[in-house]
Amino acid sequence: IYTMKEGGEPEKVAVEIIADKQDRDLIKSPVRYADEIAVSKDGKQVAFIYRGDVYVTMTDYATTRRITNTAEQERDLDFAPDGRSLIYSSERDGLWQVYMASIVNDDEKMFPYATEIKEERVTNSDNVSFQPLFSPDGKEIAFLENRTAIRVINLDSKEVRTVMDGKYQYSYTDGDQWYRWSPDGKWILSNCIFYGGWNNQDVALLNAQKEEEPINLTNSGYTDTQPKWVLDGKAMIWFSDRAGYRSHGSWGSESDVYIMFFDLEAYEKFLMDEEELALYEEEQKLKEDADKKDSKKGKKDKKADKEDEAETLVLDLDNAEYRVLRLTVNSSNLGDAVLSKDGSKLYYITSFEGGMDLWVHDLKEDETRILAKGVGYGSLILSDDGSSIFMNTGNIKKIDVASGQITPIEIEGIFDYKPYAEREYIFDHAWRQVKEKFYDPDIHGIDWEGYKAEYEKFLPYVTNNYDFADVLGELLGELNASHTGARYYGGSAAYPTARLGVFLDESYEGDGLKIKEIIKRSPLTLVPSDVKAGCIIEKIDGEPVLAGQDYFPLLEGKAGKKIRLSIYDPETSKRFDVVIKGLYSESGILYQRWVERNRDIVDSISGGRIGYVHIKGMDSPSFRTLYSELLGRFRHCDAVVVDTRHNGGGWLHDDVVTLLSGKEYQQFKPRGQYIGSDPFSKWLKPSCMLVCEDNYSNAHGTPWVYQHLGIGKLVGAPVPGTMTAVWWESQIDPTIIFGIPQVGCWDISKGEYMENVELEPDILIYNAPGDVINGFDAQLKGATESLMTSEEEE
Repeated sequence: IYTMKEGGEPEKVAVEIIADKQDRDLIKSPVRYADEIAVSKDGKQVAFIYRGDVYVTMTDYATTRRITNTAEQERDLDFAPDGRSLIYSSERDGLWQVYMASIVNDDEKMFPYATEIKEERVTNSDNVSFQPLFSPDGKEIAFLENRTAIRVINLDSKEVRTVMDGKYQYSYTDGDQWYRWSPDGKWILSNCIFYGGWNNQDVALLNAQKEEEPINLTNSGYTDTQPKWVLDGKAMIWFSDRAGYRSHGSWGSESDVYIMFFDLEAYEKFLMDEEELALYEEEQKLKEDADKKDSKKGKKDKKADKEDEAETLVLDLDNAEYRVLRLTVNSSNLGDAVLSKDGSKLYYITSFEGGMDLWVHDLKEDETRILAKGVGYGSLILSDDGSSIFMNTGNIKKIDVASGQITPIEIEGIFDYKPYAEREYIFDHAWRQVKEKFYDPDIHGIDWEGYKAEYEKFLPYVTNNYDFADVLGELLGELNASHTGARYYGGSAAYPTARLGVFLDESYEGDGLKIKEIIKRSPLTLVPSDVKAGCIIEKIDGEPVLAGQDYFPLLEGKAGKKIRLSIYDPETSKRFDVVIKGLYSESGILYQRWVERNRDIVDSISGGRIGYVHIKGMDSPSFRTLYSELLGRFRHCDAVVVDTRHNGGGWLHDDVVTLLSGKEYQQFKPRGQYIGSDPFSKWLKPSCMLVCEDNYSNAHGTPWVYQHLGIGKLVGAPVPGTMTAVWWESQIDPTIIFGIPQVGCWDISKGEYMENVELEPDILIYNAPGDVINGFDAQLKGATESLMTSEEEE
């Protein structure tokens, strides 16, 4: 706040607000849910994360032990094979590193009952190090360095080696990388983009002993992810969308579980029917009996050598790609999947019947059924003995694979909530995430260190997350970038206010609410009544609406519920009641009204020769509307206005421009009758695209591509350059999220990022506020006339 006297200089007003500190630095509360879990090999312990702290509980009892108690974040849990050590990542002192908690006393086996637990830092690096996994023998730990490189540390020698260079992957969100040790500890399966494959990852095989070129196992243009070793390392299962239905526009596809065999005998055994398998197992039993007899004859050393040799995997990679089978019977929206130890059953989460259910497919009997209904979305962990599946959906559960019985895993833990320390951590974490992941490594040339010092001084005086989000948002605002800022989600209104779906006559000064327009498809159009424009709503549920009185309290808590409106019709002097169901929001019917009005305007100006379609969002439903309207309702038109105004973005640019850039190359004419053209799935006629000031994100990118490829003219107001891809990261306090624009789009013709580069329309037209209020759309009129002029010139 500034003041300025006439002829003087502005002076800042010194504002001081002094209040007693009323909230506490430490608040104890019960542990309410689990963010992630890990299960010990014997299945007796479950480690979990709650709001950034590590806990371990027993599978059969509620006894719970807190392992860490920090304001910083821990995550990425994994048990040692003996269950006496637990590794995790922690972001302490401004750096992610790997830590290990171990039970001290040799006679104690379980964390919840341990009398002494020690913690040590495993990695000692200046680089980000997290997402650790124990090797099968527990002697080494693999981890991610700088988010994408896979490295291994030997716990005895402390030597660290690289097994995959970071150049083969890109991390969009922390935790999006995947890798798994082979049972013999010699190999690692990982996802990999190799070169330029960000949108269609492959599965890579890595030598866990030294750095070598990753071996591409899938070599697919589709997306292949989450490989898991199965059948003692003789095969792997993974997810692929190669056979699934794909979204008509934007992201999204259905996936299947596939299996690839690295061993011929395992492959042939897997293909055996029940009779062949019984015969095979009988032959194996006879061989084992013979081996036992040989052992008794003094051949123990030879047998031991043979067993040692069998423990080391020999991978037949030359033939692996020809030993691939699809395991799921239908492509679907998969959650996770595990294969039974013997390979006879596939357990997977998917949604065929409305919710996420756990299904089992018997691969020998070729039968599929629901094992457990409504389990939710989460990762599956198969117990070492194969009898149970553990999963976490906030609530940890154990599922018996034979019966499908679900047993909740109970927890009894205390969480020490440190609001001030936690906010300081989140602030520092957000600042560092921007430093490490912002799309421009120069961070737009600003003094990011200086801004941190400027804003963190306010933190001791912030007492709630609403204000904290403001402080964090102001810091992020200094980036001068799109797709950032902080948000606080404090919950929705307890009693949502209903909407009636009408426009009111603002000039009316009497009692009640005078209806100026009943919006199409509003509640008043869905019930038989004589209500029309000009009628007055005198009462709401029997309560009079008085002149000058705020009537919204009469609608509080009535969204989605029945409301009785007492109506007076001045034209007939009749009074009557109408019962409607209150709307939660009018935005949907108002949007439909706006689109229909625009469509009518274009139709009127062009005499029915030009169509109009609005792209609401850069997503699949909006693309389907565009496709349907272009090739259906407006198939007969000579041209079309494609409106992208007020679009908040998504990912649709290539789909839109591909659809609009069709070039007719042949016609279908049986016996001289024209019945269609090729390509039949594209728009083959002229178009123009409407843009405005609040086109955002991909609604900047789509018209940019449209103009760049010369498909048609852009009409409207300049569009701010906001074409980046964002990660909105949730925090350990789930009411706080913030955004990092981390993938920039590069204009290869100009050699610059598109962010902050304004997109200029070919035909510049601004809509004046007064015109908008009165229903006149100069941009829409100009776009329609530009197409008509182009047609006349042709």
